[in-house]
Amino acid sequence: MVSKAEFEGRTVVVTGAGGGLGSAIVALLAGRGARVVGCDQSQEALASPHLASRHVFNLLDRASIEAGIAAVLDSDGVPDILINNAGWTRAETISALDAGRIEHELDLNLTGVMTFADPIVKAMAARGSGSVVFISSVNAIAHFGNPAYAAAKAGINAYAKSIAVELGRSGVRANVVCPGSIRTAAWDHRLAKDPEILGKLKRLYPLGRIVDAAEVAEAVAFLASDRASGVTGVVMPVDAGLTAGCLPFIDDILGA
Repeated sequence: MVSKAEFEGRTVVVTGAGGGLGSAIVALLAGRGARVVGCDQSQEALASPHLASRHVFNLLDRASIEAGIAAVLDSDGVPDILINNAGWTRAETISALDAGRIEHELDLNLTGVMTFADPIVKAMAARGSGSVVFISSVNAIAHFGNPAYAAAKAGINAYAKSIAVELGRSGVRANVVCPGSIRTAAWDHRLAKDPEILGKLKRLYPLGRIVDAAEVAEAVAFLASDRASGVTGVVMPVDAGLTAGCLPFIDDILGA
């Protein structure tokens, strides 16, 4: 059994703390003793009682990011753990892309994330310890749509590996969790178009279902914790088996 005090005495910064997955991560880590610092783009998103400190900034605005970094470091110090969770996509196919959407999704999901993480990761290295977990996506591993978002998340995977390789000797670990579909509010716009979509998803996933936010949060907690002290540079799908292979091929072509 995991200790209820696993993160006692640790400060954890979580970006996108008010979202569906962010809220699950915040609640889990706080429940295991962490002092959780929440970051999001509005105060309204940071209403969770599990947060010890709150910071508002916009990952699409460099000046806002820099002000957010300064506020976090000044108010809360260099965190022991950084969870880079914030992200967003709407351009679901190549036909939906244009220059503006490409720029928006890359700026938010890659450039903004790296801009925020970079000085914190370097401060961890200067101190001699730190654990970083990035929330990426199965879209970074194989193509399931959202091409600009997928490109950004693939960049995040590469960035995490660079931290793992270059800063490992400075005591910093960096790992990635790649969720598949998670039943959060992010799916509401798809459900509005097609109320049957969750049923259609089930045949794609070897476990016969999509994951929930708590399952992804458990993987994040493991990689962030001392239980994973020898793990760095890992890209871990938490996807109910989606990226393990093509189940419809087995069902429809091989007839298993």
